[in-house]
Amino acid sequence: MEVKAIQRYVRMSAFKVRDVTREIQGRPVAAALDIVSFSPKKAAFLVQKTLKSAIANAENNHNLRADRLVVKEAVAGEGATIKRFIPKARGSAGPIRKRTCHIFITLSDEIEIKKRAPKAKARGAAKKKPARKAATPKE
Repeated sequence: MEVKAIQRYVRMSAFKVRDVTREIQGRPVAAALDIVSFSPKKAAFLVQKTLKSAIANAENNHNLRADRLVVKEAVAGEGATIKRFIPKARGSAGPIRKRTCHIFITLSDEIEIKKRAPKAKARGAAKKKPARKAATPKE
């Protein structure tokens, strides 16, 4: 089953939010929450808010467990642009575009969560090459 959450007219450009949404796409919900909670970007806080809303929708509306959910899709689309002008030299005006975006997050329980195999630990130091024999002068 798919569960959606949408946050509209976020006062940040979609270009900045897409960096964070690309990081969490295809990950389990727990891993996605870790990524957005430890990211220093302002966009991460906004994506985290939407992600928590999607998790709450899944638990309360559809009786799904959060530990089985995967972020199927996380998209940041462009919203309306607020247009303003700032005075410039010699009576001219310069445009200011205050961009907004819409954040769409879709969670699914149909995708299988893949866990990585633990890495094999290197034993001891790196393999050493055999030492060269000292050249002996020929008699």
